[in-house]
Parts: sequence; C-alpha cells; structure tokens
Amino acid sequence: MYTVAQLIGGVWGAGGEGGELVVHDPADGSPVSSAPVATADEVGKAVEATRGAAAEWAATAPAERAAALHRAADAVAAVADDLARATTAEMGKPLSDARGGVEAGIGTLRQYAELAPVRGGRTLHGDTHALDFMTPQPRGVVAAITPWNDPVAVSCGLLGAALVTGNVVLHKPSERTPATGWLLAKALDSVLPPGVLSLLTGGPEVGAALAAQQVDVVAHVGSTATGRAIAAAAARTGAKVLLENGGSDPLVVDGDVDPVWAAGQAALGAFANAGQICVAVERIYVHRDVAEDFTHALVERAERLRTGPGGDPDTELGPLVDRRHRDHVHGQVTAAVAQGARIRTGGTLPDGPGSFYPATVLSDCRHEMTVVREETFGPVAPIVTVDSFSEALRCAADSPYGLAATVLTGSMSHAQRAWRELPVGTVKVNAVFGGAPGGAAHPRRGSGHGFGYGPELLDEFTATKAVHIEAPGGGHW
Repeated sequence: MYTVAQLIGGVWGAGGEGGELVVHDPADGSPVSSAPVATADEVGKAVEATRGAAAEWAATAPAERAAALHRAADAVAAVADDLARATTAEMGKPLSDARGGVEAGIGTLRQYAELAPVRGGRTLHGDTHALDFMTPQPRGVVAAITPWNDPVAVSCGLLGAALVTGNVVLHKPSERTPATGWLLAKALDSVLPPGVLSLLTGGPEVGAALAAQQVDVVAHVGSTATGRAIAAAAARTGAKVLLENGGSDPLVVDGDVDPVWAAGQAALGAFANAGQICVAVERIYVHRDVAEDFTHALVERAERLRTGPGGDPDTELGPLVDRRHRDHVHGQVTAAVAQGARIRTGGTLPDGPGSFYPATVLSDCRHEMTVVREETFGPVAPIVTVDSFSEALRCAADSPYGLAATVLTGSMSHAQRAWRELPVGTVKVNAVFGGAPGGAAHPRRGSGHGFGYGPELLDEFTATKAVHIEAPGGGHW
C-alpha cells in the first residue's frame, strides 16, 4: 500500500485537508494507494509558494538547469522498477509496458537536458548604431495536469521541458495514478532546488482549482472534455494552454495489402495497453477486397492474446483502469450491436474480480456509429468496410478529432494522398506505431493544440521577447 504525500513550497506532507482518495488495483480490486485531496485554498497557497521560487530558477544558467535535469534522469533511473510496479498496480498496464514507459520518460529527460542549453534567440538587422535581438524567457509558473495511461513518460516530457527552460512547476497527476506521480516527484525533488517542483493530488476538482489559478501555462494531457474546461478557465486568467486531448484515430487498410499482416498491425494498434493509448487504433476502414480475410485474421489475433494481471510476465492484455471505464467501453459495444454491428469475438463482461475486458472485434459497423465516431479507449476494433481508398480517406477525415491516423497501403500515390489530405497531427504509413526521435506535431480539432513533444515543446514553455537598444542621444556606444 502506497501512502502518498503532497509537496508544496519545498515541504513534503503539506496540505491534504480535503480528505483522502484510495486507488484500487484494477486486476483484483484490492487497495493499492491512498493520497490526500488538496483543498482549493491549498491549491492557491501552492501556486503562491511556487511563484516565490520562480525568479531564482529563471535566473539560473541554462547549463546548470540542464545539469540538474540530467541528475533528475539519473534519480528516476534509480527508482525505475518502483515506478513501473506502481504504474502496474494502479492502472493495470503489463509490467513490461510499464517499464518501457519509464525508460521513455528517462530518455525524454535526457533529450531535453541536451537540447535546452543550445537553444537561443536571434539577432535582427536594424540600424547600424543599435542592437536588436529576440530572446526566449521562461513563462513562469506551469501547471501540469497529466494522465493515468502512461503516467511516467508523459509527465517526464511536460515536467522536463518546463523545468529545463526555467519555469517552476505544479504537477497534478491523475487521481488514478497518484503513487506513480508521488514516486516520480520524490525522485525529481531530490536533485532540484526546493520549491521548483510542487505536487498536488486529488480528483478533478483539484485540477479545476489549479487551472483557475493565476498561473502562466496550463499543460494538460487527457480527455477532450477536461481540456475544453481547462481552456475555458485559462481564457479567464490569461494563461497559455497546451492540450493533447482525446482522439478517435483511424486505420485505413487498402485493397492491395496482405490482410494477415494488416491484421497484425491493427491488433497492435487496437489492443496494446488494452486500447488505453492516446494514439490507439479506434476505427478501421478496410477495402472490401480484403475485408473478410482481414477480419478473420484480426479475430484470430484477438483470441490469442493472453489476458491477466499486469504483474504477470505472460500478460499481453491487462485490465482496464477501473470498472467505471469498463462500463463506458462495454456501453459503446452494446450500443453498436443494437445498431447492427456484429461481434466477431469478445464483447462480453467477464466474471470475477477486477475490470478486465476482452479484446473485441466488431464487423458490419457504420461510420456514423458512436463506437466509430467517439473515443472508446478500450480494446475494441470496429471495422467499417469501404469500396475504395477515396471512401476510406473521406471517412477517416470526417471526425471531431485530429490526433493521428495510420494508412496501410502498397501504393506510393495513396500514401502521398493520405499524408496530404488527412487533417490530423501525425500520419503513419504502414506502421501503427513508431517514428524518429524528436517528432512533434500539432493535434487538431477536439484533440487539442500546441506541440506536446519534441524540441518544439521547449518553445511552448518560453515567451519570446524582442529587444532594441540604442546609445543615449542617438550617438555611438
């Protein structure tokens, strides 16, 4: 059982007068962590205390901040196994996947530690007797509100980029993974100056109170509904908002690809982390020429997945994060069946403890079904059969979201059309996951706005100032 403490103004154990929340293991329902709930007054005091540390941290030399972030990466690496086990216990991710998330977070910290010191402004060409330049400066106080589905990797990205650019940070981890957030904050705080990082815990009300404060940036990764509420709050305070929110990412399967290979890609995209990935495959448009063979192969893949607790090394499909979320996933499946979809495998609530849900394949789906239009965030693969690549692209583009999309095709012309025409931040051709290090994109529509990854994230946490200097009296220096 993890007992979480808050970090406010450099003091561990502060606050928490709002009560206690308990997180249960989604595999068996046993309690695994307890965390204090911050009150609105405590949130305000935390912002005030953090702002008190802002000037000194902003004035710290970029190379010193980068060295601190390298030490932070070392500190996280020293507790990597603890972080992975806490993640698995709190949200059910298979332990190997949880370890991968921690390693990704460590790598991101090191990446930003290397990139930040070599960033700079630029000199402008004005009057020969004047000096003109543009320079980036820290924005000030950053509120980082992070999700439960990949809690270490996402948090390291936002916290690392904000800290190394000279900002101070208030971190509010998801109420579903508070112990993971606490262990991460302890590692970072052990090598950072007091007050530079604070940790607040609690439910959505704590995140709402934080977003309503006079902070300079609110960075949020999570649901579209929460992101819109944060944007509305920031519109009143003037804070800059960075959002990576929900998605309903399409997979297009062209008529010229091997359907068995395509099914393997679809299974990976739809079922990894039980579908609880921001860029998971949420809807599939498959050409009629290969639809039945593709569906058959995908069903076989789904039925071979080994389901079990995340801590079991043989587990490939762990539980969903909790039963409330399982009810949401199953509700979408049930509604689709009522509208004419056909369950090819899965789609039933299993007996026993925990919040397990089977890998589910639905055929005979239509583009207008909720399971296709909206984010499911579970191990569900709804298949829509189309008659042409153009129809598939048209359907893939018709969405309230714009996070990512994948196209499987043997045609270079179709690949070119896809990346040009799809209104999403990331287009992947012939691989549902992957990409070069440092890639960054702008999500669109309901999926958010602003860079969330790559070197460009460093720019998001700074404000550019233009400076013009002349000698007094119009003379020379």
